[in-house]
Amino acid sequence: MAESLGLQGRRVAVYVAGSIAAYKAGEVVTLLRKRGAEVRVAMTAGAQHFVTPLTLQSLSGHPVATSVWDAAGAEHGMEHLSLSAWCEVQVTVAATADLIARLATGLADDAVTTTALACPAPLLIAPAMETAMWEHPATQAHVDTLRRRGARILGPATGRLASGREGAGRMVEPAEIVAMVEELLGAAHGLPAGSSPPETSLPREAAAVAPWLAGKHVLVTSGGTREPIDPVRYIGNRSSGKMGLALAHEALRLGARVTLVTAAPPPAPQPDLDVVEVETAAQMLAAVRHAVPATDVLIMAAAVADYRPAHVAERKIKKSGEALNVALVPTTDILRALREDSRRPVLVGFAAETEDLLDNAARKLDEKGLDLVVANDVSATDSGMGSDYNAVTIIGREGVVAEIQRAPKPDVARAVFAAIRTVHREAG
Repeated sequence: MAESLGLQGRRVAVYVAGSIAAYKAGEVVTLLRKRGAEVRVAMTAGAQHFVTPLTLQSLSGHPVATSVWDAAGAEHGMEHLSLSAWCEVQVTVAATADLIARLATGLADDAVTTTALACPAPLLIAPAMETAMWEHPATQAHVDTLRRRGARILGPATGRLASGREGAGRMVEPAEIVAMVEELLGAAHGLPAGSSPPETSLPREAAAVAPWLAGKHVLVTSGGTREPIDPVRYIGNRSSGKMGLALAHEALRLGARVTLVTAAPPPAPQPDLDVVEVETAAQMLAAVRHAVPATDVLIMAAAVADYRPAHVAERKIKKSGEALNVALVPTTDILRALREDSRRPVLVGFAAETEDLLDNAARKLDEKGLDLVVANDVSATDSGMGSDYNAVTIIGREGVVAEIQRAPKPDVARAVFAAIRTVHREAG
């Protein structure tokens, strides 16, 4: 079967960092070239401990930039400026915590960082590191900074790491990286550079982002609430809060002041982001009611419990060997409670369904007075709750607005805000 040439003639700069996953850079380069792209590579000093420049030169067909002092193939000894002006998209493979930090803080001391700092092209970053390093507040703050500047962060995936441990930090597969390059360039839709994809696809990342939410307040709820049975047990759900966090990051990127009411672990502190940590549905309702009078857009991405125990034991319930019956009563529906407010924001809800997805979502839109509902099938095993990916259908009052196939949650967040922008214009 012939290889797709969807990237024919496109110019891709591949940066390779010093993670053990650097060996996968060769496959990324090979796949890009099979799709017709012209590829040039720059490497950090650490990357050269895992894969040689000669290997990547052979695979790319071009000399590899390994130092700002190596002027091979460049005019006036300015290889990094030559590469930064040449490429249409930048791809960072096996991005370490160190390289992410240097990119975020604007350091420029090697072939990779000098090229990236001088380059206006879209930047795609595929992290690879141990879980503790990825989850460290410093790394997350640097990632948030890069996202706000328009960088696309792909992964990391969860799996077995170089240490033998299991956790988040594994680099996504080369095929996923190449697919995202196609998305960034619009080539997945057979479009030339600079063209816009169809409305049903994800919005293409741009080097600069129009801050159309500047001066606006966006309120996002996130995570799954926990309803206590006793001091140690609770009723909960599988929500990780990743979708809500992606929505909060996207709102910040678009210039908004953001309040994140979350039942999931909070993100690192950052400007223009207020975080309110809650546990139960009642606490989330109180936090939303407090913030909503000054809110322009409310996105209820949290998986809020529909029921709670009627009585909470003051002490741990001891195992007796007998059946335990827990009486449940409904929680207050947050969106329904806001429906009758005289001054209400643009309301966006999520419909997590396992059957009759569109019918159930449309019913929720109507019953709760929403402007938009984001429907997702939570029975899917490769997306949705707990996953880094989602597949959604966005529905408005006139019907389906967009259908987003399986994609990283930050990309889905961009699609949601593209739909919100249309509603916001109509409301304004």
